[in-house]
This record gives sequence, C-alpha cells and structure tokens, in this order.
Amino acid sequence: MPKLSGEQTLLRIFVGEARQHGHRPLYEALVELFRQEGFAGATVVKGVAGFGAHRVYHTQKLIDLSADLPMVVEVVDAQEKIDAVLPRVEEMMDGGLVTLEKVTVIRYTRHRDGR
Repeated sequence: MPKLSGEQTLLRIFVGEARQHGHRPLYEALVELFRQEGFAGATVVKGVAGFGAHRVYHTQKLIDLSADLPMVVEVVDAQEKIDAVLPRVEEMMDGGLVTLEKVTVIRYTRHRDGR
C-alpha cells in the first residue's frame, strides 16, 4: 500500500454516465487507468442530478432510462503522479470538467482485517 499523508492533490473528473472510452464506460476506464498507474485509490460517485456545459438538466426518473447522470471520479495522490497521468486523461475525454485542488491527508490505512 502506498504511503499517503500530508499535503497531496485531489483530481476530480466530472463526466456523464453515458460517456464511453472504447467499449466501456469512461468512468470505469479512468479508474482502471489509475489502478494500473499505481495510484493510492480512486472513487466514483454517481450524482442524482446535474447539468454541464450544454446546460441540459440530467436526472433519473422512472420513465427515463437514459438519464446520462453525472459521474465524478476522484483520486488523491502526489502532484507529480497526477501531472504525469493528466495527458492520458485528456486523451480519453471528449467533454466534461477536470479540477485539481490541494488537500491534506489525515488518514489513509487499510481496514484492520486487511481489506
């Protein structure tokens, strides 16, 4: 498990659920990229509603099975590691929003049972 403490960088990527990279959802492809590159971890959060640059409101309703809900992919790691992977992230995306911010990691450990 990589050591992660103190000041780090949070990379946050906002994409639509329907966005693809190759034959898989973009958010899954991004998580796999971060795993292969040895990042400390990645999380995908599914939004219940939102809009982006086109100002189209996306929400999930029972009659709308193709809502294209907002997805947020987050990773926290060293600035250098994030800088190194950003060009590949940009190549994978055809839209969306990418942000960076400094964060302070207080705790990063495995569960006591080893998971």
